[in-house]
Amino acid sequence: MAVIVTVEIPGGTQEQYESTTARLERAEWWPPQGFIAHAAGPDGSGGWRVVDFWDSEEDFLAFAAKARPIFVEQGMPPILPTFQDAVNVMVRPGGAG
Repeated sequence: MAVIVTVEIPGGTQEQYESTTARLERAEWWPPQGFIAHAAGPDGSGGWRVVDFWDSEEDFLAFAAKARPIFVEQGMPPILPTFQDAVNVMVRPGGAG
């Protein structure tokens, strides 16, 4: 069953997010195994929120381990993801921009 992964980044900025995302997308292993979809934006309290959909919690944790050096390089704080089962995940063909 797919999982919804939510990551809160207190104090995270759009600039940090964009530079980290660009760096991840240049990694030789991108896209990572099990990745389905991703969305991110301001959390309304001065930080940043990421909501991802993955095939499994294990796939996300494997990604996080690979991505950790990039997160450190970009000055991101340690992440504390939360997981919940996804009954359904629908993604518009071509994605949202």
